[in-house]
Amino acid sequence: MKLTRYHENNSITPGVFASETEIFNCTSFGEDWGESFFENDGLTRLAAFIEGEGNSLPKVRAAEVRLAPAITRPSKLVCIGLNYASHAAESGMEPPSEPVIFFKATTAWGGPNDAIVIPRDSEKTDWEVELAVVIGKRVKYVSEDDALDYIAGYAVHNDYSEREWQLEKGGQWVKGKSADSYAPFGPYVATKDEVADPNNLNLWLTLNGKKLQDGCTSDFIFNIQHVISYLSRFMTLLPGDVISTGTPAGVGLGFDPPMYLKAGDVVELGIDGLGSQKQTAVKES
Repeated sequence: MKLTRYHENNSITPGVFASETEIFNCTSFGEDWGESFFENDGLTRLAAFIEGEGNSLPKVRAAEVRLAPAITRPSKLVCIGLNYASHAAESGMEPPSEPVIFFKATTAWGGPNDAIVIPRDSEKTDWEVELAVVIGKRVKYVSEDDALDYIAGYAVHNDYSEREWQLEKGGQWVKGKSADSYAPFGPYVATKDEVADPNNLNLWLTLNGKKLQDGCTSDFIFNIQHVISYLSRFMTLLPGDVISTGTPAGVGLGFDPPMYLKAGDVVELGIDGLGSQKQTAVKES
């Protein structure tokens, strides 16, 4: 299944992609795609609902609605830094010996095609296409062998970053990662049965039509199993939590001279089997 959500009548409607172009309106299921849904075997119940009711559910055309974040705002948005060998190299940093962990404020949560808002004082807003993992069951102290069993699905995430705030002002990275609109998510969450190998997915990003990022999760320094197992040593991961797994080479910071977003720029990005996003940059007034 491909879980999504869209704006309708001043509210957000949960849906499931019926095809590449149409979405089932799942209001009658009675739940939104969030922590309680995943915790209470929601995916199994939703699959049975679609099987039984699909022919009678109303549909909308995906191209005619504004997509919302594919799941509700998670309790945690945990990010892994420098997790591609190519990105560590372009950053001039040694590959880390353990996963680099930081948090992104969940108020950055946004729809996949919403505008990217460059903050008032920002001069260095940067892009990062990333594979996101959605947790399906409460996780603590899980082994790598069992880690994939705790995944609900996968999605596209653009980990926007303000590099001056992240790297030049001291302290932790979170303040450079957390501006409003800095976490567009979707267009959908593909359940894990739809992704044969999350550690071998191509991902890409273009700026104004020019491809800048073109990588594969096979370049991970720490694969999905390792990341989930590692994180579960330090915190409980809840159903609906999101882990963003790092970005390949091609971010603005890595160019000489660096490139950063300006108003009017168009960013497009995607991952094989997980759809694509498109954001137009606007400057906060």
